[in-house]
Amino acid sequence: MSYTKLPHNHHNETDHTALLEQLDDIQHFQIVSELFKQLSDPTRIRLFWLLCHCEECVLNISAMMKMTSPAISHHLRVLRNKELISSRRIGKEVYYKSSNTEQSILLHKMIEKILMITCPEHKE
Repeated sequence: MSYTKLPHNHHNETDHTALLEQLDDIQHFQIVSELFKQLSDPTRIRLFWLLCHCEECVLNISAMMKMTSPAISHHLRVLRNKELISSRRIGKEVYYKSSNTEQSILLHKMIEKILMITCPEHKE
């Protein structure tokens, strides 16, 4: 990458080369943006948060969230496609929970922290 001269000199000798190289990697930021888009829906945030705390089947999740099973299934599919949740089958029943990945764990911590900051009455 060539050196980029910034238009305003603040008299600090900070080398921005590494930052500019990362900033130019638009595809990486697009991937992060796509992940955040999946959680931009309040229902999916609630569903993801719930599945970080328990493993449940669609019928129980539907009852807990006061939504229809087809609506829950739609949101589960979106979260599963982004590998934020996982499922396992026992006979005819499918159980869902958050994935045990660094990404899911970090997102859960982030949601918990934001809830604590913005909604002080929220308990972990």
